Amino acid sequence: MITISESAAGQLKTMLAEQEIPNMFLRLGVTEGGCSGFSYAMGFDDNETDQDVYMDVQGMKVVVSKDDIRYLNGLEIDFEESGMTGGFTINNPNATATCGCGSSFRTKDDAGKPAAEPC
Repeated sequence: MITISESAAGQLKTMLAEQEIPNMFLRLGVTEGGCSGFSYAMGFDDNETDQDVYMDVQGMKVVVSKDDIRYLNGLEIDFEESGMTGGFTINNPNATATCGCGSSFRTKDDAGKPAAEPC
């Protein structure tokens, strides 16, 4: 299960509407790299495969590959305004360590492959 706050969902729905491509959805994933071993991937896609898991979250289609769901189960995404800036924040209960910038992580069972250059 993935949770997206109302604030984050509002931002994502606005961004999705701006894509002007039919059947776009939010794709969440994990790639090896970053300071801690895994980095989050979040973007829009319109190509779903048989290797994907589909969810409806806050009225949005959210897709995660079957390989990545173990790293993202329980993930919470929020959007926070901060002065003149704002951004998405991620809380991952599977992460046992994160880097200082918060964009990479490792789990109890898998350290991934940290990037050669730290963030």
